[in-house]
Amino acid sequence: MTSALKLFIVAGEPSGDRIAADLVARLRQRVPLALAGVGGDELKAMGLVSLYPMSDLSVMGISDVLRRLPLLLWRVEQTARRIVAGQPDVVVLVDAQDFSKLVAKRLKALGHKGTRILYAAPTVWARAPERAAKLKPLFDEVLAVLPFEPAVMHRLGGPPTSYVGHPALAEGLTHVEGPDAGPLILLPGSREGELRRHLPLFRAVIDTLAGHRALERVVIPTLPALAARIGQAVADWPLPVEVVADRAERRALYGRAIAAVSVAGTATLELAMARVPMVVSYVMDSHQARAFERLGRPRVSLPNIILGRDAVTELVQSRPDPAAIVASLSALLDNKKARQDQIAAFGELEDLMESGEADFPRQDPADRVLSYWSGA
Repeated sequence: MTSALKLFIVAGEPSGDRIAADLVARLRQRVPLALAGVGGDELKAMGLVSLYPMSDLSVMGISDVLRRLPLLLWRVEQTARRIVAGQPDVVVLVDAQDFSKLVAKRLKALGHKGTRILYAAPTVWARAPERAAKLKPLFDEVLAVLPFEPAVMHRLGGPPTSYVGHPALAEGLTHVEGPDAGPLILLPGSREGELRRHLPLFRAVIDTLAGHRALERVVIPTLPALAARIGQAVADWPLPVEVVADRAERRALYGRAIAAVSVAGTATLELAMARVPMVVSYVMDSHQARAFERLGRPRVSLPNIILGRDAVTELVQSRPDPAAIVASLSALLDNKKARQDQIAAFGELEDLMESGEADFPRQDPADRVLSYWSGA
């Protein structure tokens, strides 16, 4: 009988939690699994007893990191020591790039000899390409969720990298023509800093567009842990706002939606796979704004980054500007061709995500993890 694979997995934020849960589900279809690590609702649903709350790691921007630095450093030490003590067969660190790198460095310093995999490549193609080579001593392999990343990591001298697709592909819907009216989806993010900056901005947008003929209602899909907090924040908005925390309900909602306004992040890829036209917004803190300018104002939404062109409107702001979002969203709501153009681009995006690039075709992440396990 096959022995159990001892897997230690760490997800630092909701998007990583979903990726990690998908990997766990795939592995369980193949082998018995002994699971330990850190995660949120999705990993807990797979039976993980989290070492500590995932929310301790869910930070974005220098300001948020500095406020939590002592806790984050303690979590690095706690995580590394638990891994060394538990001697798992494979360690998978999912995204949360700075935290994952610090844990890997600490493991190396503690003499850890086991397999370390980074799931979701750092954005070396957007900034600090020299980081790729620095990851090589820390990780046996990187599992990339964007199809062009293995070629970039290879060119920059990074660790071996395989393209494994993205769980957002499961959101794919086959309809090719969007509705003339329907729910407007708002996705203000999941980190506290994102919610703090975007919920007031999105309210100002709804103040202006509340009577638009194409908007049947406003819906905010979110995580179960954030539903009450968001519900309280939107209680006095000019239109009733439905807060949806169930993923199956979210998928049904995407099939009826007229459009969305979303922060940059994994949510934009999920919307694209579900063929929901969108405007992408991101309000930066001061540190993020300086970095964004220094890097030449790069694309920030995954659909645009993967396609290499501006398929959706991006509004990256150092100060909240609801008028800019209102103008871009109105242009989308008032022009069915504009919505159909996005839907067509999303079909092209899905084809690329499904297959990968010629030299780096899509692989199963469970296959890559099991290739490092002697019990397979």
